[in-house]
Amino acid sequence: MIAIGDAVRAGFVRSLARPGGNMTGNTILGTEMAAKRVQLLKAFIPGVSRVAFLWNPNNGSHLAYLEEWRAVAPKLGVEPLLVEQLSRSDQLETAFAAVMRERPDALSVTADPFDLSQIGWIVDFVAKNRLPAIYVVKENVVAGGLMSYGPSLPDLYRRAAVYVHKIRQGTKPADLPVEQPVIFELAVNLKTAKALRLQIPDKLLALADEVIE
Repeated sequence: MIAIGDAVRAGFVRSLARPGGNMTGNTILGTEMAAKRVQLLKAFIPGVSRVAFLWNPNNGSHLAYLEEWRAVAPKLGVEPLLVEQLSRSDQLETAFAAVMRERPDALSVTADPFDLSQIGWIVDFVAKNRLPAIYVVKENVVAGGLMSYGPSLPDLYRRAAVYVHKIRQGTKPADLPVEQPVIFELAVNLKTAKALRLQIPDKLLALADEVIE
């Protein structure tokens, strides 16, 4: 498994530390990611208080993220606006119309496979509606998203290759714990920020691992 979501909820492994069976690998989920993304939104865009979260009830990883989101939101002075996302492209308009009816200050987009497959549509929608959005993977910012904070996908793939080597050498997958991310990246798209008329403070840009101009 490479960059998978919640492998335990999905029933692929018994636990991250002791997978059991014949599956192991790494996960894209990291601890306190919901809190960190909200903190970054508030730092980059002062005054943010209502953040929409487009979530897929059929994705076990979203349930874990949602639990953290609900726990940290009050502490950060943010009201989470939960909008249920379905999994067909013809339902996008309905889901995003629901987002805009809630009048959010910003949007949090996950790394759900469906979201990633429709990222061009999502980026265009938020641009047309002048809605700042934060994503999980840097590749979404390269595609035109405002900012992202999350695990490095290239690093997860490299680490997966190490596991492939170990298994080929005879190590049992059950004895290899599912690894969590260790390298996280902050990416910012200045062109998108300019289109949204956002002035990103230099001290925050200095924290970014990649700035797209």
